[in-house]
Amino acid sequence: MDRPPIIISHANIGGRQEGKGPLAHTFDELSADSFFGEKTWEKAESTMQKRVLRRCLERAGMGPEDLDYILAGDLLNQCIGSAFSLRDFPVPFYGLYGACSTMGESLSLGAMLIDGGFASVVAAMTSSHFCTAERQYRMPVPYGSQRPPTAQWTATASGCSILSVQGEGPRITHVTCGKVVDLGIRDVNNMGAAMAPAAADTLSAFFRDTGASPSDFDLIATGDLGKLGSQLLRDLMAKEGVPLGENYTDCGLLLFDLDGQDMHCGASGCGCSAAVFNGYLLGEMAAGRLKRLLFAPTGALLSPTSSFQGESIPGICHAVCVEA
Repeated sequence: MDRPPIIISHANIGGRQEGKGPLAHTFDELSADSFFGEKTWEKAESTMQKRVLRRCLERAGMGPEDLDYILAGDLLNQCIGSAFSLRDFPVPFYGLYGACSTMGESLSLGAMLIDGGFASVVAAMTSSHFCTAERQYRMPVPYGSQRPPTAQWTATASGCSILSVQGEGPRITHVTCGKVVDLGIRDVNNMGAAMAPAAADTLSAFFRDTGASPSDFDLIATGDLGKLGSQLLRDLMAKEGVPLGENYTDCGLLLFDLDGQDMHCGASGCGCSAAVFNGYLLGEMAAGRLKRLLFAPTGALLSPTSSFQGESIPGICHAVCVEA
């Protein structure tokens, strides 16, 4: 970025399981009600986005009229979680779909809009909901289907950042747009294996283009590869000659207590990395414990139709460098 945008405000919201996890204290709001006061889970997801956007604006001392654009997405068909949530906000809107990489995608595009002089203030936002994702991609929750050991738990969470051309806060200094990478994984209960190759491709490109190395960062956080996918990423990066050290983690490993909450391989869903970024990670930067962060959320670009037709699962990863 020639004019690195500043993250002047951030907020996150979580559900019942997030409130039982190790990062519960990093949330602005937690709800024990999966419906968030609504009649359906889909409406609940839209309500999460409304609330997190309002909290973010209040923290910045702004109103919706101060935003040039809102960049948002979710996991639902036609991104109805985001589109329906913004019916009450008269702000120009770009709906995005990067699956679990959507927070990285929205931050990247928002940063480029500001750096290019096309906007002064932009909101980047996304969400996911365990019950909506299960109904759309797997089985309705009341069915009670068994989850295999490689499965991850979709976060019921939402996160929002407001980027500005001026103000106080950490800056987005670099972005790397990911490519679609598909190594033929077809198991819809093994998202980590499907997304790890895309994460390796994007991180390799980032380090190659910037001349940086993993040791130059206080923390590298992918999301949401989970337990299996993050180990696969370590193996792939080691083969590339760029081993990830002790300063590497994954949002899917941070959000829940994997054993205590029986989360198998960890958390997933675009709300996972959004909530971890806009809560724990930016909180650590504000406290001075992180100075340079490489945030690289990953997404599995599948749909129920593609899975029913026997298609493999393409992955993507967008990397964003944030510096205090």
